[in-house]
Amino acid sequence: MPDATKPDRPLLIVEDLKVHFPVMSGAVLQRQVASVKAVDGVSFTLNRGETLGLVGESGCGKSTTGLAILRMLDITGGRIVFDGEDITGHGRAAMQPIRKRMQMVYQDPFGSLNPRMKVVDLIAEPMIVHNLLPSAKARADRARELLALVGLRPDMADRYIHEFSGGQRQRIGVARALSMEPELLICDEPVSALDVSIQAQIVNLFQDLQQSLGLTYVFIAHDLAVVRHISDRIAVMYLGRIVEVGPAAALWSAPRHPYTRALLAAVADARRAGDGSRELIGGEMPSPIHPPSGCAFHPRCPAAGPRCRRDQPELRDIGGVMAACHLYDGGVA
Repeated sequence: MPDATKPDRPLLIVEDLKVHFPVMSGAVLQRQVASVKAVDGVSFTLNRGETLGLVGESGCGKSTTGLAILRMLDITGGRIVFDGEDITGHGRAAMQPIRKRMQMVYQDPFGSLNPRMKVVDLIAEPMIVHNLLPSAKARADRARELLALVGLRPDMADRYIHEFSGGQRQRIGVARALSMEPELLICDEPVSALDVSIQAQIVNLFQDLQQSLGLTYVFIAHDLAVVRHISDRIAVMYLGRIVEVGPAAALWSAPRHPYTRALLAAVADARRAGDGSRELIGGEMPSPIHPPSGCAFHPRCPAAGPRCRRDQPELRDIGGVMAACHLYDGGVA
């Protein structure tokens, strides 16, 4: 829910974001021989209280985009504006006050949380780093309040992370992120490691927290079914680029891009199978070191034609949804 006391402008603007990693060669005198274009021209805006679902197969650049927004990775090109402030060139010191306002929830809470620390200390640690509360007691009290907020008992604060189930660990990871009272959460595959029965509980938790705290989300997932209900808009990524973006309901009911259709078909196949499995789209994603010419999806696309192999399509409005496909701008011949 948008905060009426805040300026009426997007909370986050990402313009032509590029993150390229050098590929080096040579045992002694190394030189760059290529680059991995992990993110290659991603643009979107995000309003306060809104959720953008960012979906695509593993390796498409979703998580790299999230890390770049938080300035945890060096940016090759483009611009990131958070609440009106251009943070593209911010270093560690300049990002310090911003980091309290934008936090990440990781895919694997067991890997991102120190197993030697009690839960109360895990949640309180960011408060110490950012000097939020003056006393250990105040921090411990706040940690227990946050545990209750994410659906855990406050008396669990004195346990260690290995004593919890996967769903409980993810709730602890959310509580730690919330200790900073952030405005933006980058949720990086936060339910992909959980059982299907637990996934819905965690998604419902995110929705409840958004309603009560006015949070804004970038919700990263490889499964369109996961982001369908929580997202206001969905952006589909393929090989470092957004190939389709639009309102969640419109994209789900009438996808324009062949890749989005393939992702939705995988969801339907899993429902028919009844086992929660996901069949892979035919073929393999090309290497980001040597991407195909033209449309990157054309080697796997059943509708591809000569133009798809020759020209890279740009995002264009197709009935309220933006899609990058030659089917809608003159054909594939």
